[in-house]
Amino acid sequence: MIGISEEFENMLKDDKRDPPRNTEGALNKFEPGGALGPIEDRNEYEQRLDALPPAQKQLAQESTRLADLCQYFSLQKIDIPLEIVEQVAGLSRLTTTERIRALIDINRALVEYLNDVGKDPGIRQ
Repeated sequence: MIGISEEFENMLKDDKRDPPRNTEGALNKFEPGGALGPIEDRNEYEQRLDALPPAQKQLAQESTRLADLCQYFSLQKIDIPLEIVEQVAGLSRLTTTERIRALIDINRALVEYLNDVGKDPGIRQ
């Protein structure tokens, strides 16, 4: 019969033989050049979109539009309205079809907001 200390020593020996997996390498696929990394070439982006099933393709397109709008808002130093931020925060709880519809509505609302913000009210007296 093996005592507790002997069993513990055996476990330590096993741990030394099998080092823990390195998870850092798993994240490399999100780096530039990785399978899921950013795509700079517009043609490659279109090819990857075309390879997706229709619902995922539409989701990717609407998500890209949202990302482009958010980048524009950031560059122009325009705050996104709180109600739209809350809608974006809730996207993860929706099904793919609901998420696509919500993204279309969010993107439309952001463009309309930009249009409203961009109007020059002139001099008020």
